[in-house]
Amino acid sequence: MSTLRLYEDKSDGYFANARRDIVYRLRTGRNSAVLELGCGEGGTGEATLAAGKAGRYVGIELNPAAAKIARGRLSEVLEGDVESLDLAALESRFDALIISEVLEHLTDPWRVLRDLARCVRPGGQVFASSPNISHWKVVRSLALGRFDYEESGVMDRTHLRWFTPASYRHLFEQAGLDVVSLDPLTPHSGKTRLINRLSRNRFRHLFMTQIMVEAVRR
Repeated sequence: MSTLRLYEDKSDGYFANARRDIVYRLRTGRNSAVLELGCGEGGTGEATLAAGKAGRYVGIELNPAAAKIARGRLSEVLEGDVESLDLAALESRFDALIISEVLEHLTDPWRVLRDLARCVRPGGQVFASSPNISHWKVVRSLALGRFDYEESGVMDRTHLRWFTPASYRHLFEQAGLDVVSLDPLTPHSGKTRLINRLSRNRFRHLFMTQIMVEAVRR
């Protein structure tokens, strides 16, 4: 089965979401260039350009239908599987890199992230998020002898790799990036924050559904 066929059953909305939380955190400006892996239909890029956080926004997208829509919103879209694309021409061309919910879908996210990191200028920002395999619900399922794939979420059937917060941090550090922050994508509830304080954050990983990383290129 080809990589592209894995996504044929995904709903149209799968490629349409905009990460406005990341747009808000970008320290870039109108003269900046931003690269996004898995740009989908270009929602995040369109919001970035509209906010004056970039003058050039380049997306990489596997799905042809999504890439076609993104071309009408972004400066440029490279269509294809990032694991087989030659990124040499993009090295040191960008002030920021966005990778939202993509690394877990790759065969070799370690190599891809190293290649993408080289596309960012020293000091440039990198934002990424992926599911946390050590969330308590997954741990509970494993304890019950279950590892069931689903249509979305942590156990999405198109996921090929899984990460804990610790292994996700290591992934970025190995790629030549300094991790500035590693937090849950969705802020913890008051009850969860209390548990974390009482346990001195020893079990913090159990309550992250999605891991959110901000890093900078060395």
